[in-house]
Amino acid sequence: MTTQTSKPPLWQPSTERIARSNLTAFMHAASRQWGRGFEGYAELHRWSVEHPEQFWVSLWEFAGVIGTRGDTALVDGDRMPGAQWFPEARFNFAENLLRSREDSDALVFWGEDKFKSRLSHAVLYRQTAQLAAALRAMGVVSGDRVAAYLPNLPETLVAMLATASIGATFTSASPDFGVQGVLDRFGQIEPKILIAADGYCYNGKIIATLDKVAEVVERLPSVTRTLIVRYVTPAQQDIDLTKIRNAVLLADFIEPYRQVEEIEFVRLPFSHPLYIMYSSGTTGVPKCIVHCAGGALLQHLKEHLLHSDIRPGDRLFFFTTCGWMMWNWLASGLAAGATLLLYDGSPFVGKGNILFNYADAEGMTHLGASAKFIDAIAKINLEPAQTHRLDALRVLFSTGSPLVAEGFEYVYHNIKSDLQLASISGGTDLLACFVLGNPLGPVWRGEIQCAALGMACEVFDENGQPLRGVKGELVCTRPFPSMPLGFWNDADGAKYRAAYFERFPGIWCHGDFAEITAHDGYIIYGRSDATLNPGGVRIGTAEIYRQVEKLPEVVESIVIGQNWPPQAPSDARVVLFVKLREGLTLDDTLASRIRATIRANTTPRHVPAKILQVADIPRTKSGKIVELAVRNMVHGEPVRNLEALANPEALEHFRNRAELRD
Repeated sequence: MTTQTSKPPLWQPSTERIARSNLTAFMHAASRQWGRGFEGYAELHRWSVEHPEQFWVSLWEFAGVIGTRGDTALVDGDRMPGAQWFPEARFNFAENLLRSREDSDALVFWGEDKFKSRLSHAVLYRQTAQLAAALRAMGVVSGDRVAAYLPNLPETLVAMLATASIGATFTSASPDFGVQGVLDRFGQIEPKILIAADGYCYNGKIIATLDKVAEVVERLPSVTRTLIVRYVTPAQQDIDLTKIRNAVLLADFIEPYRQVEEIEFVRLPFSHPLYIMYSSGTTGVPKCIVHCAGGALLQHLKEHLLHSDIRPGDRLFFFTTCGWMMWNWLASGLAAGATLLLYDGSPFVGKGNILFNYADAEGMTHLGASAKFIDAIAKINLEPAQTHRLDALRVLFSTGSPLVAEGFEYVYHNIKSDLQLASISGGTDLLACFVLGNPLGPVWRGEIQCAALGMACEVFDENGQPLRGVKGELVCTRPFPSMPLGFWNDADGAKYRAAYFERFPGIWCHGDFAEITAHDGYIIYGRSDATLNPGGVRIGTAEIYRQVEKLPEVVESIVIGQNWPPQAPSDARVVLFVKLREGLTLDDTLASRIRATIRANTTPRHVPAKILQVADIPRTKSGKIVELAVRNMVHGEPVRNLEALANPEALEHFRNRAELRD
């Protein structure tokens, strides 16, 4: 058993906090509605998966979804894939996010420490109305694709809302993607409109992007109009658009519609395609995953209202680009009544303090970042609890990769002792979480608090048998509303079924190596396709990272299984690559300490056969390290999609390493 049950939890919600939570209110409402009681979260979760029709109807009503629900909640609930949710429903996604037209803040924006702005709910509604009218006049209709090649700007949110209001489908990529990376995504889905910015911020620098935009548009013949957002160019300076086909400034595009005040929301079926998302694409061209409006809205309302306890007036932040699903998740916070705090740039501006500066300046109640960000600020001994007030902060989210147990302790010792640390895990594939936070329950060291309501999560062994306290495959055994509609250009659904349902027929196999703990919590050990198998024993990569990155000399690490011996690669040996603090060199003494630390805290099978130093470690645009790409480099196999990486040049540190030939 991995979990140490003898230790007390790191955090326990107060009686008052539990009593006033949205989740408690929901339990009372569902009890009255269905004539049953719930003793606690475990019983509520059991009901939510055993009676999904009741649960999702209760959520619809509790969240006050705008639209008509119809009488039927679920058809073919025994089919996976194939279940149909709310087949009679009609609603509009954007209408549910634009509920308010008050003068209070809808969003606040910081572009590092250079740009700041804010929009009220009234202004956000009006700007959406104007852009929607302009898009309609351009002939954009339901089913057309509108693509955003944008930073996390207010204009990006307006573009999504305007697109959704008329029933078109929105897709986005961040401006740090290279030309081929954008074409690998947008080229497959053939957008009618492309919206791009003149540049973006990163680490104190302004990076111009119009040359890239020109090349992208030239190679996207489907684009009939390119809209350019003025962001980094000073107002008094002209922007030359002559090199970009059919380009116009966004401000000029909407100028004829400045008098428009109302939005003609098109009410559409629950299953109407809202977003096209993209797999990371590190082993091939990204998959284009089509998500429906109903699934996105209900899942995000559930996660925001019930699991995150977001209330009207809360200030919700997640550090994300528009190339990561957390941007879509953040945007939905409007439906829960939150003010969105947007950010463009590096989170390490101001020696890692800028996000905490933002939290104090804007009364941030919910702060979200990657586990790697938490690891990084722990490594530099940042102590926000000593330098910032963080008075309003109630919840800290962590995702992107497993948060190690020491990361949990760092948060409570060095950021804030009284907050809910909600480590969450799900993905682009479902546009939601399988496992996440529970505002009614304790936070245990190293554990995600619970399985999400409505999600029938289990851990299976290789024969499809349920496991507890033992590592296995994270699966979902029943349908959920945000299952993809399918993949773009996969008419018969063969690629979709192969991606999730091939391993265990009729069961969603997520591809994470996981464990259910004694507290009904979850530990994620990394991607199961990157799981190590020395001597036929499965080892999660996160188990090794947790030990290695405790050492102050190690900034970051990546571990793979190398086929060994090469002439009979039926087995594998564990190879660890470490990035060390500046000025340090890996020597025998440090390598021995690394091995000793791993051996003392795991098993002898976890100990690497080889430990090598590298100058950098490759990662995706959303910050995830890419074990499979590194494995391919070590084995001399091609890495098919370098454009998916934020730093593809880092792969060269793994090519033809002489140390791996013996």
